[in-house]
Amino acid sequence: MSRSGSSPPANQGGNPFGGGPDANGQTSGQDGKARLTEEEKKQNHIASEQKRREAIRAGFDRLCELVPGLEGQGRSEGLVLKRTVEYMKEQLERRRELVKDLEARGDHVPDNLKDPLKILEVLESMQQAAANTPEKPE
Repeated sequence: MSRSGSSPPANQGGNPFGGGPDANGQTSGQDGKARLTEEEKKQNHIASEQKRREAIRAGFDRLCELVPGLEGQGRSEGLVLKRTVEYMKEQLERRRELVKDLEARGDHVPDNLKDPLKILEVLESMQQAAANTPEKPE
């Protein structure tokens, strides 16, 4: 017996976790929200991937603005990364020389100005280790 004015049962599709298909053929989940169709999922994935690629492209464009010699020319991502690492090493070497000159004059150089130089030491030790490692035959 149904009462007049009562709403239809929430679980119309026989699924204990949510309703059945709606008028558009979509089903709803436990929270009652409509699930995405396969086409909507595909479009969301494509949009997310395009957004990710654009963020990477913007990052490489920014590197090209910051690293001398890269602005305004066609470049590969590998070249941009290689030149960026070279430029960073040059800047760290320059910093090392400035710290050395200041200390030679008897000036105190705070540790926080020396800390980035540890990165250069790590890079140099990694390069040395890589140079001493024989390449594996393919």
